[in-house]
Amino acid sequence: MENSLSSHRLVLLLSFSLVLFLNTELSSLASAGGTNKNTKVYIVYLGEREHDDPELVTASHHQMLESLHESKEEAHNSMIYSYQHGFSGFAALLTSSQAKKISEHPSVIHVIPNRILKLKTTRTWDLLSLSQVPTSSSPSSVKGLLNETNMGSDAIIGLLDTGIWPESEVFNDQGFGPIPKRWRGKCESGEDFNATVHCNKKLIGAKYYQKGMMAEIRGKRKYMATESREFKSNRDAIGTVRGGAPRARIASYKVCWHFIGCSVADMWKAYDDAIHDGVDVLSVSIGGRVPEDSEVDQVAYVAAFHAVAKGIPVVAAAGNDGPGAQKVVNVAPWFLTVAATTLDRSFPTKITLGNNQTFYAESLFTGPDITTGLAYLELPSDNSTDVKGKTILVFDKPFLEESVAAAAVILAQNVPDEKYPYILTSYEHGADILQYIRTTRSPTVRISAATTLTGPPAAAKVVAFSSRGPNSVSPAILKPDIAAPGVNILAALSPLYPSGHKGFGLLSGTSMSTPVVSGIIALLKCLHPDWSPAAIRSALVTTAWRTSKSGEPIFAEGSSEKLADPFDYGGGLVNPESAADPGLVYDMGIEDYVSYMCSAGYNDTSISRVLGKKTNCPSPAPSILDINLPSITIPNLDQEVTLTRTLTNVGPNNSVYQAVIESPLGVTLTVYPTTLVFGSGEVLSYAVTAKTSHKVNTGYFFGSLTWTDGVHDVRIPVSVQTKIMNKP
Repeated sequence: MENSLSSHRLVLLLSFSLVLFLNTELSSLASAGGTNKNTKVYIVYLGEREHDDPELVTASHHQMLESLHESKEEAHNSMIYSYQHGFSGFAALLTSSQAKKISEHPSVIHVIPNRILKLKTTRTWDLLSLSQVPTSSSPSSVKGLLNETNMGSDAIIGLLDTGIWPESEVFNDQGFGPIPKRWRGKCESGEDFNATVHCNKKLIGAKYYQKGMMAEIRGKRKYMATESREFKSNRDAIGTVRGGAPRARIASYKVCWHFIGCSVADMWKAYDDAIHDGVDVLSVSIGGRVPEDSEVDQVAYVAAFHAVAKGIPVVAAAGNDGPGAQKVVNVAPWFLTVAATTLDRSFPTKITLGNNQTFYAESLFTGPDITTGLAYLELPSDNSTDVKGKTILVFDKPFLEESVAAAAVILAQNVPDEKYPYILTSYEHGADILQYIRTTRSPTVRISAATTLTGPPAAAKVVAFSSRGPNSVSPAILKPDIAAPGVNILAALSPLYPSGHKGFGLLSGTSMSTPVVSGIIALLKCLHPDWSPAAIRSALVTTAWRTSKSGEPIFAEGSSEKLADPFDYGGGLVNPESAADPGLVYDMGIEDYVSYMCSAGYNDTSISRVLGKKTNCPSPAPSILDINLPSITIPNLDQEVTLTRTLTNVGPNNSVYQAVIESPLGVTLTVYPTTLVFGSGEVLSYAVTAKTSHKVNTGYFFGSLTWTDGVHDVRIPVSVQTKIMNKP
């Protein structure tokens, strides 16, 4: 009883704090925006910086705004952010007419309306065969990626997310060495977050961004009345942290707020700061919608490009809108886009109804077994049902206020729920439980302690919610790139989180698989500091698993299970140890991304300003099929096409590779030459000709192209669709 009352008091206290926070911030924004209620946030993008001095960059932004206002004070007050480190631009409160006027300025590339995006969030490392570091008494007893990189101790992972719970044991810095000297970031204090106390050699950076979000909710007071549990700091009331190399340093950039989402203006500022601060990899579990949010000049795509151009891999979630086709997000070629698989581990929890029907769900419930009444919430805010001391069944995300008095919550849904890791079961089992509740006068349930099941028969497969390809914006760019475990992942949680267990819970989503890959990249950056983001992406894709440990193929969930294909998991399930020694890589530099922009139809002026130097697209424009990706996707094969790829040797000198072709059904692939002999670091190209024997338009068929030296198998997926053009 006391715990429930304390939880309610905590919720009320946090709700009250949030209202004060919102009122204060909204008043500040109202002052900044003047009395004009017709203003909204616009992002003005100016491309690469013209000055190395951030103060001069910001001064130029103020000068541009002054042309729109009657006074310097109004101009300065209208600015929300100045992007001054990784690229040039600013976010400001503008009217539509002001936005139109500034878009005509010769230095402006794009003016983008601010929008709100959404988050997409142990045994994982056993599944991925990432070896543990040996004991001090036997320093050479175990070899592998973790051991060779000292568990990633020199890597800095930047997280764009909802913040962290700093007291979690995962931020313990015992045994950590000095913070890398290249780190230029900082920790910011805020509500219930003391930078001096909470930051250490593990958590080296903590910032929060809310100006763009606050500007979006001006006048929308419903958010204040219905939402709670936010801190005006990097602290996250839910407090998740996911994945990563054990000794990697963490820099947390809080850009998402549970009660509304993630403001693009805030995200751009976090990207800008992260580039300046010196992170080695950025993990972004956020995405928009396709196809309208997927162009090069939209959302965080440009900001991510600037990070990658400066050598920082950006790992992004594929989205949680599967299993339908063309739902994958974060599709630009500079993103490394991650799909989600199940684990070969489960925590089966036996549920026995009063009529002796038995189901197996999943949870972290450790017992002792409990027997309670059973109730159903028609809606998350259903106050007509007495839930005190009962187990409640819900088919949607219940609010905290409805669940704190319950003994347990059975959440029946087939989509990921990153906020409420209760006892998880399927819609189908939920429907059976609901039928029992509705046909029984006094329904009861017995919940038994969870056990742990690993290995067969629980095989890894691409989960139904994981968003699928093909790429709806640039069909010749394969997305997703790779897959990693993202279902029922053990994650650190806040003690305020009622359904966690000792600070941990089970969470699902591509936002959980994304930081798994980010952690692996942190290790690879330690081992190969000179590798580009594209080289790292290639190493992951070309070495990925297409089968489980038992040798069984990886399947994909959907309306019915099928063999997974590149649109489900890209190259396959990430294989960290093999990625450390891929033999060859498909590398890409700025010129490759420029070729993509040219083939996508962006003009010379825009591309030149993005890069900060004069650039001319060739005429005719380069073929998008020749972009040097570790994949081949031909969306409209009509008779025959030839494309090229380039490989860089990152393995031994005098390596001899032979081509092994697995052609898609009805398609003939021919490679020339069929043998490549590499010197140390040598770069060689080859050509691929694809010819179709299909006489009608088809769907996609899949195959692969592998270069092998007997030790390394450098495999890329091939996806081909025949589209015969009607010619006059």
